[in-house]
Amino acid sequence: MSGDHQSLALLLFSVFVAVTLGITTWVSRHRQGSAEEFYTGGRLFSPMENGFAIAGDYMSAASFLGISGLIALFGYDGMLYSVGFLVAWLVVLLLVAELVRNCGRFTMADVVATRMRERPVRIAAGTSSVAVSILYLVAQMVGAGSLVALLLGGTSEAARAWTVIGVGALMVVYVTLGGMRATTWIQIVKAVLLMAGTVALTVLVLVRFHGDFNALLNTAAERSGHGKEFLSPGLAYGGGWTARFDFISLGLALVLGTAGLPHILSRFYTVPTARAARRSVVWSIGLIGSFYLMTIVLGFGAAAVVGTAEVRASSAAGNTALPLLALDLGGGAGSTGGTVLFAVVAAIAFATILAVVAGITLASSASVAHDLYASLKKPEKPEKPRTGSSADARFGLRADSRADSRAEPRGEVAVARIAAAGIGAVAIALGLLARDLNVAFLVGLAFAVAASANLPVLLYSLFWRNFTTRGAVWSVYGGLVPAVLLVAFSPVVSGSPEAIFPGVDFHVFPLQNPGLVSIPLGFLAGWIGTVLFREHADETKHAESEVRSLTGAGAV
Repeated sequence: MSGDHQSLALLLFSVFVAVTLGITTWVSRHRQGSAEEFYTGGRLFSPMENGFAIAGDYMSAASFLGISGLIALFGYDGMLYSVGFLVAWLVVLLLVAELVRNCGRFTMADVVATRMRERPVRIAAGTSSVAVSILYLVAQMVGAGSLVALLLGGTSEAARAWTVIGVGALMVVYVTLGGMRATTWIQIVKAVLLMAGTVALTVLVLVRFHGDFNALLNTAAERSGHGKEFLSPGLAYGGGWTARFDFISLGLALVLGTAGLPHILSRFYTVPTARAARRSVVWSIGLIGSFYLMTIVLGFGAAAVVGTAEVRASSAAGNTALPLLALDLGGGAGSTGGTVLFAVVAAIAFATILAVVAGITLASSASVAHDLYASLKKPEKPEKPRTGSSADARFGLRADSRADSRAEPRGEVAVARIAAAGIGAVAIALGLLARDLNVAFLVGLAFAVAASANLPVLLYSLFWRNFTTRGAVWSVYGGLVPAVLLVAFSPVVSGSPEAIFPGVDFHVFPLQNPGLVSIPLGFLAGWIGTVLFREHADETKHAESEVRSLTGAGAV
């Protein structure tokens, strides 16, 4: 890329960083010492604000860079990501949003712990949340590195590494200084920028083909090198039984994983009521749905305008398809329009990465402090006798449980800030290792782990009367451990040219995405842990959580 591209892109990115740091500094002047303020922003956001923030949290580098790149490389099969990411929100809207808001306080573990023994459940859920978050963060780091490689012509690995480190450092600053309030406003600003940039590029692509989508598809097929096969299923997932099962596994992970993502679940606690949480999801579905429809146009547009071969030459994983498309739509290399449009897209992509990593880091640090640290520090308390008003008795709510929910352990917020730095360091290290993988593919792995470890325990806790503490712990570890092990011994890590360690081969699991195996194992482990042991579910706690989840009575 020319010096003009580099200078302008870096200038625009610097402006965004300056604005977001200004937001963080302004917010940090408000009281950030309370857990309520740090984790949820005081629960003061409106449904529209939270809907934009959810969209900003969800539309990550995988969406902006990875999906368009996969469609540019594989055509029809690449669209699975667009469809899967969008359909997943139906599960969130219908099964999760309101119930989680009513039952929880800060994290997913709060929902499960309302009717279980707290320590084992919180340790298991906290461990799972951190694992999912780190996998998701790695994808964002890889996206940042790919952008810098494109800006610098792919010649400086050192600059790429320093950029990943810089992104990690910025996300730690956002979280430690501003907490949820700053993170939310950063995500809102980023969502507006991302939607504006995506709409502009989509319009330019359609104008290039005079609004004829059929002409766009035909041109994309011609320039892909695959002909009509580019527009049919099977290019990426049609090679044999392994590829077909990988297709099913990825689909399951994408559709079921969203409801188990810690940073998405934590957003439901930033609004005052369950109704506001549901309206937030409706706002986010509108934004996210329109965005993913546009990624289809942009992916095929990159294949038609830039060419699949050129996209692959720039980045084997396709992560740079969108910036290259912007460069061509603006007038090509060396033109003023191309320089400006390329720089704008690169800056928006950087903004996307920064906003998403801030949200993920906050959610994972909350799990470390609120679930792991608090559980290990405090001994489990015996059940107290039920006391309270007649209203509490009618709804099955215990006054002591509500008082406990308002208690804020000393040092918890400080631990969360320290945890943010540690999680950032781990994500940076893994991001440097996985720098050659497609970012959407990496997010698919995170979704698989979330759907395997978090979703089963969440659904069982909300809907199964006889679910027990042992079943909850078994459900989390029964999904988490197989998912992580299957990824470790899959072609993603070794045994293929695109693997993290291409020079060695210790893979024994043939699929790239573990969801087809690990998701059923998570549900099965929870069922076995519940029915095979003589542990009786607490009917009183179940009744309390059921009333709270469905009516909001007693919710924080």
